Order: sequence, then structure tokens, then C-alpha cells
Amino acid sequence: MDTDLIEDRLQEKKIRPTAMRLLVYNILKEAKGAISLTDIETMFLTNSSLEIPVDRTTIYRTVKTFEKKGVAHAIEQGNGVMAYALCQSNCQENQHKDQHLHFYCERCKKTSCLRDQQIPNVSLPTGYQIHDLNFTAKGICDQCV
Repeated sequence: MDTDLIEDRLQEKKIRPTAMRLLVYNILKEAKGAISLTDIETMFLTNSSLEIPVDRTTIYRTVKTFEKKGVAHAIEQGNGVMAYALCQSNCQENQHKDQHLHFYCERCKKTSCLRDQQIPNVSLPTGYQIHDLNFTAKGICDQCV
């Protein structure tokens, strides 16, 4: 884990880089796709070298701070479970700008960010305002075909 770079990234977003935040950031960075809070908690529990007590509430608060500050985005996988992935650098506090397609594999249960697949422009009637837009496609991923 390159702690200095992660600390710099968090400080750019006005987030104090605590030990837990550094570890959660690194888990999200190393993930092959979007991961759930349960996945993050499991990674803590299976890594016996960590000397920080794991508290699901602290993990949740850390991820929600990342989401609010534009460090991570949440993906509703269509099964009621939220997954999280790091944002691209252009996201700001309460303004996620990396709108892209998410793909949920029904076989391996993983969610991937398909950053090259932009969400189409959605036109709404006068008076409607979009605050968040999430597109999740479901099927079988390229690893499971």
C-alpha cells in the first residue's frame, strides 16, 4: 500500500487520513470491481496482520464519508445490496461526475464498473431534477462465460 499517495488523495478531498480510512481506501483500490460492506469486512477479518479492531459501523461510516466527499461511489446491484468503488479523480463533494454503466454478474455475483460505457443522457419533463442516476446491467461477465 502506497500510504503517502493515499494520504494525499484523502487530504485533497478534505478527509483526515486515519488508519482505518487508509486501509478501506486500499481495499477499494485493490478490488477487481465494486465491493459490498460485507466484502470489506471479510477482507479485514481474513487479514490477520491487521492490528486495527474491525467495527462494521466504522467501515460503513468510512465508506459513506468517501461517498459524500467524491472518493467512492455507491452502486445498487439490483438485489438490495449496495457495493462501492473508487471514483475517478474528477468527482467532488456531493457531485459524482464519473457516470458510467455498472455490470452485475449473476453467476459470480461481482459488480464491475464499465467506465468506457457512459450512461445515456436522460431527458425529463419540466420540473423534474435528477440528483443521482445509476444504470446496472445484469447478465454473465466475460470471466464466467
